[in-house]
Amino acid sequence: MYLFWIFLFYSFVGFLIEVGYARLSGESKQDRKCRLLLPICPVYGLGALGLLLLPECVRAQPLLLFSAAVLICTAAELLAGLFYEKVFLVSFWDYSHLPLHLGRHICLRFSLYWGALTLALYYLLHPTVAWLAAAIPTWATPPAAALLCVDTVLTALLLRRTRDTGSLRWYVRLFRRKPA
Repeated sequence: MYLFWIFLFYSFVGFLIEVGYARLSGESKQDRKCRLLLPICPVYGLGALGLLLLPECVRAQPLLLFSAAVLICTAAELLAGLFYEKVFLVSFWDYSHLPLHLGRHICLRFSLYWGALTLALYYLLHPTVAWLAAAIPTWATPPAAALLCVDTVLTALLLRRTRDTGSLRWYVRLFRRKPA
């Protein structure tokens, strides 16, 4: 249960990071969520889980943690990108225009970002996230897991049908101002 909540917390933190990055970099795609209902980017949760499975001696040394984060988070990004492409039939990101890319899903610049981001999150945010995840009552996990499963299935169905990540932005129409 603890790892499930860690996954969700970091998937949500990843969504916030993605939105912030899109706003700061001026990217045209401002909304960066990867699910129909939940504001999450699961690749961040997967990367966090991979890092938390490292031995404590690695996590305690910033240089080792940075190096491991570059490798683990880049692998998570590659696997997630391939998964989205093969199963959901969409691509959420494409690094082919950046130097030192390997295919569309990974590049050196973002691999180094993952290392730096991991150090900041692990040493500054993770103690609070770990405390929060441990404090969530046991009864809350099954409904949250069910919601995540339903959201993932609905997302897969919608994306496979539309082949467009923009279809996840259904709520934009709700908040769009109508002309007077």
